Amino acid sequence: MPLKNTGTEQLIKETTKRILFAEGRLYATTQEIADAAGINRSAVHYYFKTRDLLIAEVFEESMTALSVRLDQAMQSKLTFDRKIAELIDIYLAEMIAYPYEETFMVTEINSAGQKLVSNIREAPVASFLREVAAEMEAGRLEKMDPVHFLINLFGLLSYPIIMAPLYQQFFQLTKDDFDRIIHQRRQLVYKMLLKDSYSKLEGAQE
Repeated sequence: MPLKNTGTEQLIKETTKRILFAEGRLYATTQEIADAAGINRSAVHYYFKTRDLLIAEVFEESMTALSVRLDQAMQSKLTFDRKIAELIDIYLAEMIAYPYEETFMVTEINSAGQKLVSNIREAPVASFLREVAAEMEAGRLEKMDPVHFLINLFGLLSYPIIMAPLYQQFFQLTKDDFDRIIHQRRQLVYKMLLKDSYSKLEGAQE
C-alpha cells in the first residue's frame, strides 16, 4: 500500500471545510468535494473511507482549533475588557469566514455536537466564569448568572450570521450591506456587554 500524502489529505480537508462551512453546501457529495479539490473521487476514499468520516474529522478539527483560540484568550493575562474584545474578534472572525459552521453543528447536535462538547476543556470556561462573577461583584457588570453573560457574548455574534439569508431578504439588504452590519457588531456587542466604565474597543468600526 502506498504511503499517504499528507499534502493531499490536507487539501481534501481544506476543500471540504470551504465547501461546507464557507459556501454552505452542507450536502455536497464526495464527487463534488473531489472535483473542487482537483482530484479523483477514489483519492478521497483512500484517505477517508466514507464521506461521514471525512466531514466528522473536518468539523472536529475546526471546532477544536476554535476552542483552543478561545481558551487562550480566556486564560490570557489581558485585562477583562481587552479579554472580551479578543473573544469577540476571534469568534466573529470565525463566523464571518465560516458562516455555516454552527448551522452544521445544530443539524448534527445529536452526534458531532455532543462529541465536541465532551472534548471541550472545562478549566478555561470555569475560570472565565469566575472572572465574570468577580466583575459583577465589583459592580462593573450587571449581576446575573455568569453563564448568561457567556451565552449573550456568543449568541449576539453568531445568531445574526446563522439567520443571514432571512435577514437580508427581510431588510432588503445586499450582501455588502449585511457584511457591513456584521462588522459593526464588533463594537456594538462590546458596548452591550460592558458598562461605560470600560474603555472603548480600539480599532472598531463605527
